[in-house]
Order: sequence, then C-alpha cells, then structure tokens
Amino acid sequence: MKNSAIKISSVLSLVFIWYLIYIIIDHPLLIPPISKVVETFFKMLIESDFLNALWHTSFRLIISLAISLVCGISLGYLSAKNKTVELILRPHVTILKTIPVISVIIIMYILVGYQIAPYVITFFMIFPIFYQATYQGIKAINQDLLDVYHLEMENRYLEIKYVYLQNIKDYLILAFFQSFGLGFKVLVTSEYITQTNQSIGKLLYQAKVNLAYDKVFALTIVLVIITVVVEMLMKFFKNKMLNET
Repeated sequence: MKNSAIKISSVLSLVFIWYLIYIIIDHPLLIPPISKVVETFFKMLIESDFLNALWHTSFRLIISLAISLVCGISLGYLSAKNKTVELILRPHVTILKTIPVISVIIIMYILVGYQIAPYVITFFMIFPIFYQATYQGIKAINQDLLDVYHLEMENRYLEIKYVYLQNIKDYLILAFFQSFGLGFKVLVTSEYITQTNQSIGKLLYQAKVNLAYDKVFALTIVLVIITVVVEMLMKFFKNKMLNET
C-alpha cells in the first residue's frame, strides 16, 4: 500500500511539473496542455497509421532481441568455456559497448540502408548485454557442482538445463530488463534518423516537422507505457519462477 502511494505520488509530481512548465513557457505550440496531449493520445490509439507503425516497430524489436539473445548466450557460453574465444571477442564486445549510438546509426545507415539498419543497430547495442550476462553467469557457477554432476549424470542436455540455465537465468532476466528499454530507445532513434517506413520513429519525425508537439508527447507516453508494462510482466514471471523453485 505504501509503495503504491509513493508510485502514484511520483506520477502526480511529473504531471505537476509538466503543468508548471506549461504555465511558465506559456506557449501551447512548444509545450502543449495536458488535456490536448491526452486527447491526441486516445485519438491516436485508433488510427491505422499508428497501429501499423507500432506493430512494425514492435516486430523489429522482437526480432532484434531474439537474435541478440541467441547470439549472446551462444558466444557468452563459448567465451566462458574457452579463453581463446573470450580473447578474440573481448575487443569486439568492448567496441560495441563504448561506441556512440549515433555513430552506429550513421555507419549502418550507409552500409545496409534504412530498412535493415534498425535491426542491425539495435542488435549491436543490446548483444553485449546478453553476452556479458551469460559470460558472468557461467563464470559464477561453482566448479564443484559441475564436477559432481559430471560424475552422477552424464547427460549433456540435463546438465545445460539444470546447471547452466538454472544458474544464469537471473542474469538473463536482468539482461532482458536492461536490453528491452535500451533496445526500444535505440530502435526508435534509428527509425527517426533513417526515416524507416512504417515506424514509430518516422511518426515522431513527421509530428516534429508538422509542429504537432502534442503528438510527439503522446507517442512518447505510448513508448513509456509499453516499456513499463513489459517490465511489470517480466517481474511477475520472475516472481512466479522464484515461487515455483
């Protein structure tokens, strides 16, 4: 009850700050009133252009997350088990973790074009998260546990399922929390810059060009809501798994 009250108070404080800035700026074109943004938000939810863009952006994010997850787990596992592989991949992962997002967007836009670029850019930004989570999770496994398992059970599938996955799942859940929010931001940014057709990024660009800042705010609220809902679902499933174990 106390936590809920704190969260509601936090949201209300954001609304108050918005209203305060609106009063100070006193320019509806730059800072639209809350009522106008809410009206635009609900109108937008039934527009085919928005629904189509939301579907395509979500699809791009899911594909990028899936590829990053598979590659991150596979290469993270190989790096944790083989020092040579880890040394080969270390500089590549370091570069991906440190290179500015805008640089990746521009380079990929030039190399692969505006339709493929968002997938590649998002992959490059979130792959290191899954890679690092898998690597650290496997390194944290007690070697004695593996030795005992090898002596009692010589089944590779069961070893992966009950030893490796069981021990790295918390790392992967945390990685998903981090990568979903980051991936969404990077994806929409890349769509905005590359002007990808049928995307939230392009809708944001068009709203900015047309000075429809109420729609910019409304689209931003949609992205925040989606991220919050997904994080709540992840927390729910995480707690469910913990209760089952």
